Amino acid sequence: MKTSRISFAAALAAGSVLVLSGTAFAHVGVQPVGEAAKGGYATLNFKVPNERDNASTTQLEVNFPVDQPLTSVMPQDIPGWTSNVEKTKLDKPLTVHGKQVNEVVTKVTWSGGKIEPGKFQQFPVSVGKLPENTDQMVFKSIQTYDNGEVVRWIEEAKEGAAEPQTPAPVLKLTAAKGDDHHSDAKAGEAKNAEKDAGHGHDEAAAEHGSDTTARVLGVAGIVIGLGGVAFGVASRRRSA
Repeated sequence: MKTSRISFAAALAAGSVLVLSGTAFAHVGVQPVGEAAKGGYATLNFKVPNERDNASTTQLEVNFPVDQPLTSVMPQDIPGWTSNVEKTKLDKPLTVHGKQVNEVVTKVTWSGGKIEPGKFQQFPVSVGKLPENTDQMVFKSIQTYDNGEVVRWIEEAKEGAAEPQTPAPVLKLTAAKGDDHHSDAKAGEAKNAEKDAGHGHDEAAAEHGSDTTARVLGVAGIVIGLGGVAFGVASRRRSA
């Protein structure tokens, strides 16, 4: 009897761990295709797994941070799904590529499709221009099932604390590349220095070549002159 109780407790504990692990790991996430560099453009994949055994996911709503406005958000077409992009006007217009932008995307909703139990779906979106003054972006998302259940992936993780039960997707931003003006200036200076050094070497080689030519011509002139003197002396002796 005692053994049965221990086995039942162990099975219950194992089942609880599996349930909690499924909730913790099978959540909506976001990953860039390649890198998401600050100040640049990127393609993001919102990955949505179906964590229910008796229902299918039929809608995904992704909210874009208002305090980190993106001027370009373009969802990729997904067979069977319809995307709806919502925009809002800005209190203060942004200047992008020399043009004034008065509104930005705040939400993208996909619906009409179905993610069946045991499967997942990726929702690609091309976005930009990514912010330059932060290391990450949080995209609070809402997942809806065909049985009416709604899961809000909106909790933000806190430093030093355990992962929330329903964490919001977080995009990590990498350092910008190719926009370091100091590095470019140094590279330009190095290139100019190398170029100048090359010119100096060419000029030195030219001067050396000219000097060698002058010496050869000088020696040749002396030889010819001596030959002329010798010929003159010989001619005089014959005449005498």
